[in-house]
Amino acid sequence: MARRPLARDPWTPAERAVLRSLSTPSRIQGFLDTLSYRTEDEPASPRRVLAERRAHCLDGALLAASALRRLGHDPMILGMWAVRDDGHVIAVFRQGSGWGAIAKSNFTGLRYREPVYRSVRELVMSYFEDYFNADGERTLRMHTAPLRLARFDRIGWEVEDAAVDAIDAAIKVLPDHHLITPAQAKRLARMDERSMQAGMVGTVKAGLYRG
Repeated sequence: MARRPLARDPWTPAERAVLRSLSTPSRIQGFLDTLSYRTEDEPASPRRVLAERRAHCLDGALLAASALRRLGHDPMILGMWAVRDDGHVIAVFRQGSGWGAIAKSNFTGLRYREPVYRSVRELVMSYFEDYFNADGERTLRMHTAPLRLARFDRIGWEVEDAAVDAIDAAIKVLPDHHLITPAQAKRLARMDERSMQAGMVGTVKAGLYRG
């Protein structure tokens, strides 16, 4: 894969040392998994995530996209929207003809995906069975197209907390792509207890959807 040129490197030597260790997508995911789950809804740039060692899904996706950029990928995120549940943001990337994803989540099954999916829709659908709320409802309904983060280089999205608000606003106005029909939604079964327990290993209760 041809390497894409980096924008001006905004990182300190200490930050670069951490980012250099994230030399594959799976290592980026492994790093996100070491971070504490941040429950408050407050913008945090990748720089702040590195400093505080905690993140929620948007923060984690931005850090993952920044790390992917250093590996030559176009930094991209997309949003997934749900009913009676929180939305989710993931960093997406391509290797060859396949799409993959890296994510920080309060749920076990909403994190990494190998780059084997033929389309963005196929990638997002791989999250459907694991996307549920604390009442056991399968809640995923829509997703956005990938948002290319290079357009926010001018406001320093990798190091400026204020830029995260602009990214959040931009992803929320992207067109939504529906995943299932209303008739299919009515027929969905609730999650069984065993699957819920597996999907909520390590879940931080304070970060669950509150309605």
